[in-house]
Amino acid sequence: MIIETALAKGLHIATAESITGGAVSARLAQTPGASKVLLGGITAYQDQIKSQLVGASSQLIAQQSAVDAEVCAQLAEGVRSRFAGAMGLSESDVIGISTTGVAGPDSVSGKSVGEVFIGISSKAGVKVFSENFAGDRLEIIEATIRRCEEILLEEIARL
Repeated sequence: MIIETALAKGLHIATAESITGGAVSARLAQTPGASKVLLGGITAYQDQIKSQLVGASSQLIAQQSAVDAEVCAQLAEGVRSRFAGAMGLSESDVIGISTTGVAGPDSVSGKSVGEVFIGISSKAGVKVFSENFAGDRLEIIEATIRRCEEILLEEIARL
């Protein structure tokens, strides 16, 4: 439904994923016609990739950790801008979605297992959703992917 709806509205999607390790992009790519909508994604698992390739502030990451709402917003905005520029598209035609969080089994930088942020950037602005998922590592990642799908559908419907 995401691919079809985005295609009908002339929209494209780019992802910057940490906790989901590229799984949001992979899930989108499973849909027939995805190549007309999905521009690609960056699996930004390491902090240096988040800052150097996607554009999140390395200073902010050092101060607050990568599991942070503001970092997540910067990832969504950065991937949207970079992919639009690389493809020669207007940023208004691109949606950027980002994920960061702690899947476990251990907490990271004082952040609890299950703490997740999902960012979305579009011509309507940037929003970050704070989630707290329960379960083991794979359940938390899957819950994050499903929530990303919901957020994408809602954002596309608004545009």
